[in-house]
Amino acid sequence: MWLKELIKKYLPTRIWKTLVELYVLLFTNRIYILYLIKTSPKRHLKTLEIVNGKDNVKVAFFLIHESVWKYDLLFNLMLKHPRFEPQIFVCPVVNYGKANMLFEMNKSYESFKKKGYNVIKTYDEETGAYLDIKNTFSPDVIFYTNPYHGLIDSKYYIDQFSDVLTCYVPYAVMTTNYESFYNLDFHNLVWRIFSETPIHKKIAIEKQNNKGENNIVTGYPGFDQLLINKKPNSKVWKNSNPNLKKIIWAPHHLMNELNKVSNFLEYCDLFLELAVKYEDKIQIAFKPHPLLRVKLEKDPNWGKEKTDVYYGKWMNLTNGQFENAEYTDLFLTSDAMIHDCGSFMSEYLITGKPSLFMVRNESIMNEWSEFGEKAVAVHYQSRNKQELIDFIENTVIGENDLMKEVRTDFVENVLLQKNNVTASETILNYLERQFFQ
Repeated sequence: MWLKELIKKYLPTRIWKTLVELYVLLFTNRIYILYLIKTSPKRHLKTLEIVNGKDNVKVAFFLIHESVWKYDLLFNLMLKHPRFEPQIFVCPVVNYGKANMLFEMNKSYESFKKKGYNVIKTYDEETGAYLDIKNTFSPDVIFYTNPYHGLIDSKYYIDQFSDVLTCYVPYAVMTTNYESFYNLDFHNLVWRIFSETPIHKKIAIEKQNNKGENNIVTGYPGFDQLLINKKPNSKVWKNSNPNLKKIIWAPHHLMNELNKVSNFLEYCDLFLELAVKYEDKIQIAFKPHPLLRVKLEKDPNWGKEKTDVYYGKWMNLTNGQFENAEYTDLFLTSDAMIHDCGSFMSEYLITGKPSLFMVRNESIMNEWSEFGEKAVAVHYQSRNKQELIDFIENTVIGENDLMKEVRTDFVENVLLQKNNVTASETILNYLERQFFQ
């Protein structure tokens, strides 16, 4: 320690910073990653030539949380295709402890088994061993559901599949310009990013080190099920009373970090009170971000017991429920959404229903991208409890939806592509052209 302080004292700052950067490069994986990024276009071309010579193409889908799975229609299209062999692998989240890892893995696995999918766990609870996907499946293509290093085991991170054609659909329609949404190593390593809108492609060109050369605008597959599902199941709502307006409350998990967007701590009690106050007029589905519970259990002011009690209250309300699974039917049969979650900013608008964005502090409103500004502008907004109550009483219960026209215009002219084809079909058509023509 004293040696480091001595060197810092007598070396110019510029030279010291250079030495630190050199140390990071030499004693971490950084040089190898930079090499992979620089050489990835040539490797992808070589791999593409190999895949073009195959009769059938094996496609692995790496599933993490079922709530961020955007590949349902694409996967089913591939199942019906004579030359694609798709397979879902559950790659559990490893950065929030083993208990959470096993819970999320088994939850996703059981959910997809119920759908009738042949889904495979990558982690064996009895042996503690991870599946070697390279040897057991040998994928030609991999679809990722999340770009972050350290979220899943390093065996399945993109740098371990440099000779595979990797693909990515963002886990949400991005509303800010954060570096982590556009310019991680992942974004520069992946073969193709299937982007949401031309605005997102424009941002990628500006932000990515590779100038967005791997970015293809296809529209957002997360919209597809909302667009094609003409007979949603209303039984996802616990209370079948047709006179109750159905409201989704979706709080984010960022309560104390980054942009502190989540209003949960300030409003958690009020939403329970509103459910009771308007029990003859509304029912509320509490649909928090999957990480909210994990963070509350670790919070010194909450802890596991208090968290369990709170979530239990929602499960026990006659006009309330807790939701943590796939949400297409929930969205389509609801009457409104209240949220502070960028992930739902665009998806819910596809339903045509009114949506309220809860503004916790004004600094959040300065962080939107060009797309985010357009998206939040077609939302009702609240900055205090009375404005929230006004939305429930006037817009939802009173059905006085003054923003319906501007929402419709945004959906038709910004969110959806003009080709009358789903995003999943567009992606499949693109892959067919790359592999089979």
